[in-house]
Amino acid sequence: MYSTKSDSQGPRRGRSFDSMNTVYEENHLNKEMCKLSFSKMGDSNKDNKKNGKGQAAIVFSLKNEVGGLVKALRCFQEKHVNLVHIESRKSKRRNSDFEIFVDCDSDHEQLRELTQLLRTHANVVEELEPLGNSKEDDMTAPWFPKKISDLDMCANRVLMYGDELDADHPGFKDNVYRKRRKYFADMAMSYKHGEPICHVDFTEEEVRTWGVVFRELNKLYPTHACREYLKNLPLLSKHCNYREDNIPQLEDVSRFLKEHSGFIIRPVAGYLSPRDFLAGLAFRVFNCTQYVRHSSDPLYTPEPDTCHELLGHVPLLAEPSFAQFSQEIGLASLGADDDSVQKLATCYFFTVEFGLCKQEGRLRAYGAGLLSSISELKHALSGNAHIRAFDPVVTCNQECIITTFQDVYFVSDSFEDAKAKMREFAKTIRRPFTVRYNPYTQSVDILKDTSSITNMVEDLRHELDIVGDALNRLNKHMGV
Repeated sequence: MYSTKSDSQGPRRGRSFDSMNTVYEENHLNKEMCKLSFSKMGDSNKDNKKNGKGQAAIVFSLKNEVGGLVKALRCFQEKHVNLVHIESRKSKRRNSDFEIFVDCDSDHEQLRELTQLLRTHANVVEELEPLGNSKEDDMTAPWFPKKISDLDMCANRVLMYGDELDADHPGFKDNVYRKRRKYFADMAMSYKHGEPICHVDFTEEEVRTWGVVFRELNKLYPTHACREYLKNLPLLSKHCNYREDNIPQLEDVSRFLKEHSGFIIRPVAGYLSPRDFLAGLAFRVFNCTQYVRHSSDPLYTPEPDTCHELLGHVPLLAEPSFAQFSQEIGLASLGADDDSVQKLATCYFFTVEFGLCKQEGRLRAYGAGLLSSISELKHALSGNAHIRAFDPVVTCNQECIITTFQDVYFVSDSFEDAKAKMREFAKTIRRPFTVRYNPYTQSVDILKDTSSITNMVEDLRHELDIVGDALNRLNKHMGV
């Protein structure tokens, strides 16, 4: 994620610093610092592996005291931390101040002690962990599926609902409904990757409930749904029998998605953990419920049901750009720690579930939670809802509300805009490797050493050769 190239005249680890022409510029650095002795300056990286150290960086500003820089630099000497590079710049935070950037050789414990001591003489702005011996390198990644069939090991870890309903669930006291829910749960729990999804004969009551939701939502879609949704919904009506009097079969929907975006459907019994659900997206697998909400309140459901899945999610999963956006969130979650997974899940919640976009100067919904909820869809686009620009760094800390309307909705200019922002955010996820999806084997390649990266580069060269050949043929055809 960070650049490890060492350049004595430039920034470290991909950070942007305004480098000065000289390291020891008299106007910025106190002359007394030259009296301090720092041995092996710039010649210690070769010993990093032997002594367990790595290259670290600290940015600090001086407090308003005489000899502040000398006092700060003596902290490095006291902790036996070797300086490799030092430069100054005008502060981007407070234009009247200067900041000092120091590159040094340090291990984690030294860096922690140094920072504590340094704070007595300076204001520490930023500290970067040592390279080559970081916690990130030492961390053990949580288990994650490496190939698509591994999803059999995590898709059945249902956290809630399924065939067990809470006391406040509309169907809790309805024994017939609970028996029906068990039927759907058992069918999903026995499913294995590669099998056809079982055909379901829906009851008349289930079809009526679906029909109410389908009819009322279709009244709103022309003025509330994004253009991609409006493009794909008629195709689903044509190829998968989306009708008011018919609930589509998941196997038909899965085949349709496979042809349009590469996604497939996997039946699931109920709520999965964020980690397990996002893992499915990494392989372009959408974990999808098949049961229908209780008929006593067709416009409300406490959990995702087939109305939410088929009307909210599926039309946009058929859109290639949106499908890629969803998959990249899933890929970023593989092997990440719990905190990072939660942040990714929150970003997913406020985009794929409750996201808004701008089209023709108007707000439109693309989130499935909105597109399957009549009341919240109206609210989000009423002009009374709190709308903010989508920024993963901000959005990941927003509270997700599942019992009432959201406190805030996030808007993106387009799926491509949201995708670009999520890609940058994904680079901040802590894990000692990155992953790449291999569509030929439906598996993930783990990029963590030069060999795996070299193989990827060779694949990319081949793809670029194909592009070059196509351009040459096009130029010849046009007589260029």
